[in-house]
Amino acid sequence: MRFGEAGGWYVVGQFGLLLLLGLALGLTPSSSPFWLVWIGRGLGALGMAVLLVAAWQLGRNLTALPRPRPEGHLVQEGLYRVVRHPIYAGLLLWAWGSTLAHLNLWTLALSGLLTALLDRKATLEERFLHQRYPQYEAYRKQVRKLIPWLY
Repeated sequence: MRFGEAGGWYVVGQFGLLLLLGLALGLTPSSSPFWLVWIGRGLGALGMAVLLVAAWQLGRNLTALPRPRPEGHLVQEGLYRVVRHPIYAGLLLWAWGSTLAHLNLWTLALSGLLTALLDRKATLEERFLHQRYPQYEAYRKQVRKLIPWLY
């Protein structure tokens, strides 16, 4: 299977945007008031915790590519009962929390682009999961994509 067919370009885009966001957080001025900095840092820390717990719960199924591992299985326990893509949800919590803590045009734009890219990557991943696991459609109908009870 070729790199692009497995969704590799989404991974390149994801890590590129994360790198740019990290640079923007470190190199651009912030207009966040003190109270917003602390709210943003709290959301960012929560996002990192969600990401790490979800990655641990995924175990050997973990891959950066949207295409699931051939030897993998469908995980529906833990954080995967709350949202179908908790790693992406955690990453977005971190990104938007960091944006609130370091508010400027660059962090807003990069977090917006990351949100759009991860939503598209999740949609591609769901196509692969639907092809691989017959029970995925029932799971998809019961559990939200990225935001509990909303989306």
